[in-house]
Amino acid sequence: MEKETQLKLIENKKMDELKYYVAFSYLFVRPLFKSKLFEYFDYDIEKAYNATKQDLRNVAQEYDISIPRDFIEKRDALNIDECYYNAFLDKDVKILTYHDEKYPELLKEIPDFPLSIYYKGNIDEINYDYNIAIVGSRQASESAKLALKSILSKLKNSNIVVVSGLAYGIDSQAHQSALDNNLKTIAVIGSGLDIIYPAQNKKLYRDILNNNGLVFSEYPLKTRPMAQNFPQRNRIVVGMSKGTLVAEAKLKSGAMISANLTLDYNRELMCIPGNILNPNTSGIYYLIKNGAGIIAESSDLLNQMGWDIIFEESNVKRNILTEIQQKVIDVLSLEPKTFDEIVFKMSEDVSKIMVTLTELELKGLIKQSNNKYYRCE
Repeated sequence: MEKETQLKLIENKKMDELKYYVAFSYLFVRPLFKSKLFEYFDYDIEKAYNATKQDLRNVAQEYDISIPRDFIEKRDALNIDECYYNAFLDKDVKILTYHDEKYPELLKEIPDFPLSIYYKGNIDEINYDYNIAIVGSRQASESAKLALKSILSKLKNSNIVVVSGLAYGIDSQAHQSALDNNLKTIAVIGSGLDIIYPAQNKKLYRDILNNNGLVFSEYPLKTRPMAQNFPQRNRIVVGMSKGTLVAEAKLKSGAMISANLTLDYNRELMCIPGNILNPNTSGIYYLIKNGAGIIAESSDLLNQMGWDIIFEESNVKRNILTEIQQKVIDVLSLEPKTFDEIVFKMSEDVSKIMVTLTELELKGLIKQSNNKYYRCE
C-alpha cells in the first residue's frame, strides 16, 4: 500500500509539472526569454513559471536579455488547469518536455530551445542520430525539386530522417521524397497541430503520420500560423538536425535565416547548386562562396556529414530502355527541354519521339511541366 501511495505521489507531481510546461506554451513571449528563465532556476519548470519581479530582474542581469514588460500580467491571467484541458482536446496530441527521454538532445544545445514540444505520430520509430534539415524556396523550380528528389532517392530505406517545415515548394518535396523512399520524416509547423498550413498539404500531413513520421509544434492547439511563428519554427528544424541542406534560396528568405542559424549552431551547412540565372539561387551561391558544402548527389551529403550508411542505387537501368528511349533520356540528362528542342537534338521521326515521350512518362522516367520535359531520377 505504501508503494502504491508513493507511485501516486510521483504521478501527481509529474502531472503538476506538465501543467506548467503547457501553461508556458500559452505565454507568447520570446523563446530565448523562456529558456533563460528556465536555466536560471536550474531547469525547474514550476519555479521558473512562478518567478517574481525580482527574479526577472536577476535573469535580465545575468543573461543580459530584456524581460517582456507584461510577462507577469500575461502569466497571472492564465488558468493553468484550463490551459492543460484545452491543449489536449485532440486525443492524438502528446507533449515532449525538456526532461523527457525522447526530447531531441541536439535541441538542448541551442540558446532558445523550446521548453516543450507538442507532437503527433509514433515517436518511438524515430532515431534522431541521422536528422538532416532540408529547407528552400516556396517558389521552387522544377529542376530544384528534381535534384532534391534524385538525392533522396539514393538514400532509400536508410535510417536518415528528413526534417522540414511542411511549407510549399522545397519543404513539401523533401517530405514527399522521404515518404517515397521509405525514409522517416519530421514536419515542424508554425501553428497548432489542429491547423494545417498551407491547407493544400493536408494529405501530406496525413501521409507523414500514416508512415511512422512525426509532426512537431511548440504551439498549443488553435494557434494560428502567424508570420512571426515561422522564423521561430525554423530554429527547431535546424536545431534538432546535424546538418542543413539548402535547395534554392534568395538572399533575403526564410531559408537563409535557417542557413545562418545552422552556422550559429555549429552544424554542417550544405547547398544544392542550381541555375545561376534563377533568382532563387542567389542565396545558394552566396553560401557556397562562403564555405557551404556543395551537394550534387547523395554521396556528397554522406561525405559531408561523415555518415557511413548503406543505401540502394536507383532502380533505373539503362538496359531496360529501347534505343530511342535512351536517346531521349540522354538529351534530357543536363537540363529540361521543350518538345521542339528535343526534336532538334534527335534525328528521329517526330511521331516516334512523341510516342517515346509518352512511354517514358508512363514509366515515371520523365515528367512534363510548363511546356518542358524533365528527367526523373
